[in-house]
Parts: sequence; C-alpha cells; structure tokens
Amino acid sequence: MEIEKPPTEARYERPDGDRRGLVLVHTGDGKGKSTAAFGLALRAHGRGKAVKIYQFMKVPSARFGEHRVFEQLGVPIEGLGDGFSWKSRDLEHSAQLARDGWARAEATIRAGEHFLVVLDEITYPLRYGWVPLEPVLTALRERPSHVNVVLTGRNAPQELLDLADTVTEMTLVKHHFNAGVPAQRGIED
Repeated sequence: MEIEKPPTEARYERPDGDRRGLVLVHTGDGKGKSTAAFGLALRAHGRGKAVKIYQFMKVPSARFGEHRVFEQLGVPIEGLGDGFSWKSRDLEHSAQLARDGWARAEATIRAGEHFLVVLDEITYPLRYGWVPLEPVLTALRERPSHVNVVLTGRNAPQELLDLADTVTEMTLVKHHFNAGVPAQRGIED
C-alpha cells in the first residue's frame, strides 16, 4: 500500500443547481446493490422522510434481516414476487406478480407521498419481459419532482442507465461463494 497525504483543499466545486428527486441505479455483478439501497432508505428514514421499499423477487411472507429491522423502524417493505425464477413453479404466475407489483410501485411513485421509493431487484422482471420497460421509464420521467427512486439488480437496461441521475456498478472482485462458503444469515439475508 502506498501512503497518501490527506487532501487539504476540496476536490470539487459545490454544485449550485436546485435540489430535486433523483433516479439512482445500483447494478453490476458484485454484492451490495440491495444493501446500498437499504442504506439510503435508512438514511432517509433517519431524516424523517417517508420511505417505501418494494422487493420484486421476494415473497410477501419473507422474513429476512432487512424485513425485521424495517418493520421495527416502521418502514414499509413489501415482497411482490414468488422468489427467483429457478424456484418458481409457474413462470406465468411469477410474471403476473411482477406486473401487479409494478402497478403498486408505480402508483406509489406517482402519488408523491414518499421521499424515497426503492424498487429492489426490478431489473430481473424487466429483463425477463415480465414488466415492460417503457412504462417504468415513463413513470420515472413523470414522477413528482421531489420523489427519489432507487432501482437495483444485475444487468440494468441501458435505457434505464441513460435516464438515471446516478448509476453505481458493483464490481465483483472476490466472493466467498467461490471459496465454498455458503450464504450466511445477516450477510446475504
């Protein structure tokens, strides 16, 4: 490791534009997309802002760590799906759940009652063709100006990346699965 001197001056000029709602995308093959979105949800909630989280691939009865803590904090989190496609017994049913879930999420975004809306793992139903991309892009463009939306999942469509204000690509450098270490409660769920 090379030691650096800490900066003594700001590395950027402060933007002077108006504050407005943002579209943020967390994508890529690395771990941390949902975790980063949940961190933003906690930050917004901590500032007294209304937050709503939709999880497109989780079942409504899911009880992962994030569900437990968000319930304790009073942050609504909803599973809209029936698990990942390889676990589905009926892909058309999975597709219908995704479409119904999108209708709920779109209504929340357009209503403007939430400062932050998280659309966790939405890229999967988009990529599978279960939810058409254009209505999602339209809702993001037409949302109330104060509403922030975070979308997560691998392989985010280019059109979504182009529309977004901030895109973070999580890059896989090393993962414990490759060393034979299974998922662990509190880390993956």
